[in-house]
Amino acid sequence: MLNLYKITLGPILLAQARWLRRTALRLPEAAGPREGVEGDPLHSGEPLRILVVGDSSAAGVGVDAQADALAQPVAKLLAARTGRRVAWQLVAKSGMNTSEALAMLANRELPRADYLVTALGTNDVTSQRKPSQFLADYIALVDTLRKRTGAAGLVVTGLPPLHILPAAPHPLRWYLGRYAKRLDALLIDWIEKDPAARYVSLAWAAKPQDMARDKYHPGPGQYRQWVEYVVGKIQSLMPS
Repeated sequence: MLNLYKITLGPILLAQARWLRRTALRLPEAAGPREGVEGDPLHSGEPLRILVVGDSSAAGVGVDAQADALAQPVAKLLAARTGRRVAWQLVAKSGMNTSEALAMLANRELPRADYLVTALGTNDVTSQRKPSQFLADYIALVDTLRKRTGAAGLVVTGLPPLHILPAAPHPLRWYLGRYAKRLDALLIDWIEKDPAARYVSLAWAAKPQDMARDKYHPGPGQYRQWVEYVVGKIQSLMPS
C-alpha cells in the first residue's frame, strides 16, 4: 500500500522533500566528551560498560552538551541507581543510516562493553531504504557489535513518531510516519525474539511542543525521558 501511495504522490513528496532539505534548520551535534566514567571514583569494583551507537539523536542534536544528551546521562543515571561506576562511549554521526553505521564501525576501534544502546532508523526512512535491507543491516550491525565488544545486553531505540514531525509538510509528514511505523514493526518483531534484547518505544515523544528548535530532534526534556527508559531497560537485563 505504501508503494502505491509513493507512486501516486511521488511528485508532491519529492518536491516537499527537496524543500525540507533546503529550508531545514541545521543544528550541531552536542559538544563535549564522547567517553568517560561516571559514578563514585572510590568504588573499587569493575565498572559497568556501555556503548551507544546511533545517528544525530544519539549524537545529541537538539541540546548543547553531551551532559544533556543520551549517552553520558544514561551512564550517570545507571551509576546512581546501581551504586557502581559506569564507563561509557558514544559512536554517532548525524545523517547516518544503518548501512552507513555498519560501514563506519568496520574501521573503528571499539571498547569492551556489557550493554549496547542503539538509535538508528530515521535516515533509513528519509533515504527510502527497503525495509528488508534495513532490518538485515540492523541485525548485521548488532551481530558485529556483540562479537567485537562482548556485550551481553542490547537496548534498541525504536523509530521516532515522524507522523507528527512539525518541520515536514503534509503529505510528506504522513508518508514518513507510515514508513517509520513499518520499519519499527520489523524492529519490534526481531527484538521480541531475543531474550538478551529490549526495545524502547518513542511513541511518547509525539509532542511537537517539546522538540528542539529545529522541530526535528528531541528537546532537553525528551532526552531526559529517553534516558529514563533506556536505563530502565538496561536494569531489566542485569542479573538480579
